[in-house]
Amino acid sequence: MADSNASATLLFSPTRLGDIALANRVVMAPLTRDRAIEGRVPTPLAIDYYTQRASAGLIIAEATQINPLGQGYLDTPGIYSAGQISGWKAVTDAVHAAGGKIVLQLWHVGRISHVSLLPEGEVPVAPSAIRANSKTFTANGMEDVSAPRALGLDEIPQLIADYRSAARNAIDAGFDGVEVHAANGYLIDQFLRDGSNHRTDAYGGSIEHRTRLLTEVVQAVADEIGAGRTGVRLSPVTPANDARDSDPQPLFERAVKRLDDIVGLAFIHVIEGATGGPRDNIAFDYAALRAKFHGPWIVNNGYDKAMATAALSTGQADAVAFGRPFIANPDLVARLRHDAPLAQFDQNTLYGGGARGYTDYPALDAHTAG
Repeated sequence: MADSNASATLLFSPTRLGDIALANRVVMAPLTRDRAIEGRVPTPLAIDYYTQRASAGLIIAEATQINPLGQGYLDTPGIYSAGQISGWKAVTDAVHAAGGKIVLQLWHVGRISHVSLLPEGEVPVAPSAIRANSKTFTANGMEDVSAPRALGLDEIPQLIADYRSAARNAIDAGFDGVEVHAANGYLIDQFLRDGSNHRTDAYGGSIEHRTRLLTEVVQAVADEIGAGRTGVRLSPVTPANDARDSDPQPLFERAVKRLDDIVGLAFIHVIEGATGGPRDNIAFDYAALRAKFHGPWIVNNGYDKAMATAALSTGQADAVAFGRPFIANPDLVARLRHDAPLAQFDQNTLYGGGARGYTDYPALDAHTAG
């Protein structure tokens, strides 16, 4: 039976994120699965994978590189070629036919890459030539990331143009919008943090300068496809991919305020605590961050139904993103609604491979749901 408690049913009530209408407030967070085929095209299996999960109020599709230098892991998809657009169009058409909504996460990994994954002769790019203490997934398994070079000031306009072009390509591929990935120690996040950004030009040094690339990328994307179809992901205190900053509270409060100045953004999506880990790894005032933004707010990291309901009922969030629970529970919305047990995913099939551990997790039996 459906929940009778009004606050509990809030999770399953409709809402809007900018121009995107959602049937419920359960968001599928982006999940890298490393299954793209030749040409960095999404696997045809992705059609089934995402359609199985179309009951989510919103699917944020896996991180997808905006250009060839943006790749940092084996077999991740892109959104810069005609073949990639076509491959994604088959996915979005199927999700929409199943009644779902789906946006694409736009990704540039920056220094979290390996030369074997990049065009011949290229090395990873970063705000500064500082190698990350991190590993990535290559054809040889997990390897240390390669040493990066610093992006030239004259290269930044093209980088921003690539984000704009990728956003347009995503809309052409049928996505309802995009999420700019500015979290988890990837390129935009590297520019934000003083642990990875030692620049002395207009993109480094002060908080105002370090938040400039984020602001310019999001503004360019919003100008291209509309602010109401543009979201942003942030992770203020995650240690993922050697992400470090000496004072994240004022940094991210300013970043959010600058995003708020781009009127009408669809959402900000915040990872609270360590990505996929402890929520209290570093003390941080998320309420102060929320107060800087007047648009929709998505929370993420370790939420269960009770926590999600509390966040929604107190106005802490407008929607709640669930990541790994969606891997083994394609019908996560129904399971949450009916307080049904959640299946556990197979760690060995998370990255790479075929249908096993990807599209073969069963939905809850209708009789069991009651």
